[in-house]
Amino acid sequence: MSIEVRNLRKTFGDFVALDNVSLDVPGGELVALLGPSGSGKTTLLRIIAGLEPADQGTIHFQGEDATGQPVRERQVGFVFQHYALFRHMSVFENIAFGLRVRPRRVRPSEAEIRDTVMGLLRLVQLEVLAERRPSELSGGQRQRVALARALAVKPKVLLLDEPFGALDAKVRKELRRWLRRLHEEVHVTSVFVTHDQEEALEVSDRVVIMNEGRIEQNGTPEEVYERPATPFVYGFLGDVNLFHGRIHQGRVNIGQSELEAPEWAGAPDQAGIAYVRTYDVELAPSRSNASSLEGVVRHVRAFGPVVRVELDLVDGGRTIEAHIPRGRFETLGLTKGKRVYVSPTNVRVFAQPS
Repeated sequence: MSIEVRNLRKTFGDFVALDNVSLDVPGGELVALLGPSGSGKTTLLRIIAGLEPADQGTIHFQGEDATGQPVRERQVGFVFQHYALFRHMSVFENIAFGLRVRPRRVRPSEAEIRDTVMGLLRLVQLEVLAERRPSELSGGQRQRVALARALAVKPKVLLLDEPFGALDAKVRKELRRWLRRLHEEVHVTSVFVTHDQEEALEVSDRVVIMNEGRIEQNGTPEEVYERPATPFVYGFLGDVNLFHGRIHQGRVNIGQSELEAPEWAGAPDQAGIAYVRTYDVELAPSRSNASSLEGVVRHVRAFGPVVRVELDLVDGGRTIEAHIPRGRFETLGLTKGKRVYVSPTNVRVFAQPS
C-alpha cells in the first residue's frame, strides 16, 4: 500500500513540528525517517498512524483519503520503542491479542489464530518461547514479539518509532539485519523513525532526512550519503571536516591553500564552506600540491583497521580529523607532535549565507 503525505503542518503552541511536509512512500518500501531530536519525524509518523491530528494537510493510503479516519480503520501496525507488551500474558497471547479483540463477525477461529501466531513465531524465530512471559525475555526478544504482534492483524502499513532505541549496540546491530530480512519476506509498506544514521542507511530502501519540521533530502542510502543536497545533510551523515574560505571562479581559498570547486566555476567572490569527509583526507610527509595544508598531529586513536588522527592545522589553528588505513598510518610513523601535510581528495562546497 502506498502512502501519500501532502502539505502537512503541525504546531504545538509556538513550536512548528511540521512545516508543509509532503512525502510519497511507494507500496512495499521500507523507509527511514532520520533526523535529530525535534526534527518532526515522530510527529509525522504519529499523524500517518492517526494517533495525532494535523493542523492542515492530507494523508492518502493507496489513493484513498485517510486524513479523517480513526486509527482502527487505517489498518496500521505500530511498534513502539518500549515494546508495550502485556506483562500478564504469554508471548503467544500477546501476539494473538489483536486477533482476539476483533468483532465476532470478523474474528478468526481459534484454529486460525493459533496457525497465524505460530507462523509469526517461526518468522521471528521465537517459537520455542511461546509460553514465556515478557519478563523472561531479553530486550531483543521482546521487540521481536512486539513486531510479531503488529504483523498479526495483517496491517497494510507498518510504522515503527525508534524500534531498537532501548537496546544495546550489539543487539541493535543484530536486529537491524533481522528487520531487513523480515521485510524482504513480508513486503509490507514500512516507515520507521530513527536518529541512528548507521541504522537508517543499513536497513532502509530510502532515507528521508528531516530538520526543523522540513524534509532536507529524500533518496536512497547511497544518494543521501554520497550526494548530500544541503550542508545540513552533509554534516549530519557521517564524520565531516569543515573549512571556511572564499569561493571564486571554481576555487576555494582556505588560508594559503586552494581547493578545486569546479561546480562554482562562474561564481564571483563570496564566502563558502568546504565539506570533506574524514576518510577523504590524505596525509603525506611533504607538500604534494596547492591544496595541501600543513598540520601537526594532536591525537591518535589506533585501534582496528582504520586509525583516527586528529590534527591541528598550522594555518588558522583549526582541528580536523582524518581516518586512514592502518598500513598507511604505520608507513607515515605518525606520533603526537609530528608535522604532516593534509590533502582533501573529495570536496563539496556550499555558499555561506550572508
